[in-house]
Amino acid sequence: MVDEITDFEVLEIALRELCIEKGIFTAEEHRLMTEFAEQIGPTPAARLVAKAWLDPAFKELALAEPMTASKEVGVDWLHPTGWGTPSDFTAFQILADTPTVHNVIVCALCSCYPRPILGNSPEWYRTPNYRRRLVRWPRQVLAEFGLYLPDDVTVHVQDSNQKHRFMVMPLQPEGTEGWTEDQLVEIITRDCLIGVALPKAGVTTNMIVDTRPAIHPGNAG
Repeated sequence: MVDEITDFEVLEIALRELCIEKGIFTAEEHRLMTEFAEQIGPTPAARLVAKAWLDPAFKELALAEPMTASKEVGVDWLHPTGWGTPSDFTAFQILADTPTVHNVIVCALCSCYPRPILGNSPEWYRTPNYRRRLVRWPRQVLAEFGLYLPDDVTVHVQDSNQKHRFMVMPLQPEGTEGWTEDQLVEIITRDCLIGVALPKAGVTTNMIVDTRPAIHPGNAG
């Protein structure tokens, strides 16, 4: 398919073949996990948030026992292998926004991400540009996504790691009172669940949101 493969790809092939040879998992189990990971999207997480907006008891469950709440929207973190994987079967926490605190997630070290419920991470989430700058200049980076927060709102940057995964539960936007769960799901985009956007009536998962180029704060003047 390509003329060259990277050192990381060579390592993945060697490790995968060794694991199959040693009986840690079978080639069929590997295929099932790969297909499962590729078809996941952020819809389950969006439905979890929508249910929490409509049901205070479910919101309490989601914040206290997120793995249990995940099962109620069709996500079992042990599926499909029955035992999970080192990169996915971890401590999972849902971060609830408040009127004075806005949460945003990053993995400053690499690109840890709650794939079972959010799907594969976007390319920009994995870039050094996002990972290194968000922890230093969060408002600057959020502005590049078009998100400008009031000065009285504290930005809480949550750094994922090998053992912990996070997603954001944003506040329900004004103008959506009385909406059904399905209607709410449509406006809870992947970026809202990462924390680089806020849900808005009329802005759905199908809308492309413009971003502006990154500018180093030292060169902003």
